[in-house]
Amino acid sequence: MLPDAKQGFELDRRLEAESLHVMWLGLCELRLCDDRRWPWLILVPQRPGSEEIHDLTPLDQAMVSFETNLVAQMLKDMTGCTKINTAALGNVVRQLHIHVIARSEGDPGWPGPVWGYGVREPYRREDLHQLAETIRGKL
Repeated sequence: MLPDAKQGFELDRRLEAESLHVMWLGLCELRLCDDRRWPWLILVPQRPGSEEIHDLTPLDQAMVSFETNLVAQMLKDMTGCTKINTAALGNVVRQLHIHVIARSEGDPGWPGPVWGYGVREPYRREDLHQLAETIRGKL
């Protein structure tokens, strides 16, 4: 049975369609964006109706910060990237979710943002699942 705070939670269909479940963290579901141009993870706090970080309780805000930092450090260590981009935009998908993206000089679109640059390039299914398994092993 889910804790009361998770009751009624449903993942936005766009997030589900464009990313793969990696694992459950304490508060967030960790998902891998299906775009091979950048190592790109998404954390989704399991709180129905949350659109902004300030919609969360103070304890949940602390958990989101902790989990985001944990994932960001792992992604930087794993990829050797120059910069980690972290964002919670929500302009298209209103459901609260946090992007953690590994960036390096020379990657597609550098130094601009990943949004609005080119067309998503999905992974081969086996590569997507292998990367998710590698991430699980590092967390």
